[in-house]
Amino acid sequence: MLASQLVNNSFPALNLFDKVSLALQFMEDYDVLHLPVLSEDKFAGIVNKDDLLDAEEDAVLAALENPLQKISIKQDQHFLVAVKLTGDNELSILPVVNEQQELLGVIPARNLLAQLSYFVGNEERGGIIVLETDKRHFSFGEISRLVETNDAYITQLNTYTESDTGLVIVTIKISKIEVSDIVATFQRYEYIVRYYFGEEQYANELRENYNHLMAYLNM
Repeated sequence: MLASQLVNNSFPALNLFDKVSLALQFMEDYDVLHLPVLSEDKFAGIVNKDDLLDAEEDAVLAALENPLQKISIKQDQHFLVAVKLTGDNELSILPVVNEQQELLGVIPARNLLAQLSYFVGNEERGGIIVLETDKRHFSFGEISRLVETNDAYITQLNTYTESDTGLVIVTIKISKIEVSDIVATFQRYEYIVRYYFGEEQYANELRENYNHLMAYLNM
């Protein structure tokens, strides 16, 4: 998904000669800590609430002691770039601009979080298993094959390299909640399973036996 597909046009943009009091009122009204600022219809930067609270309310934005943050994303960049920019700079909104530095709108941080949740498959039901391996032995094909031998498949896979150990941490989401057989398979093939989230087979059997007992008692 591109940044242009997440643009929200309902947030106001400020002008360099707007007063601090107006900016603070907009931030209160729209429940954000940042707003874009324009200069001659071009994106000039972001103003943040902390800088405004230290200024006189009748002062104009152009007179602020701290410079505006020149942070934005181009409309044709991937939304994961937006996630990084927003996280790295602790933004509540991220301005989206075109090649001419014209403001197209903003992406609220909460919308990015919702899109990221969808991107990593949180909407889909299934178990999660986290493995660790070294770079030489990491094989998506083998991991996928081991999952499929247990009548399941991978719906999402993410990796990152730990800076202190150099190990590749592999997080997989699988198509079924019951994970005990898959965990056992990975351990049998000498994968280190850091942790997992799902249901183990004995828990399902216990629940089934309990349901049978309750059905019997209710006869």
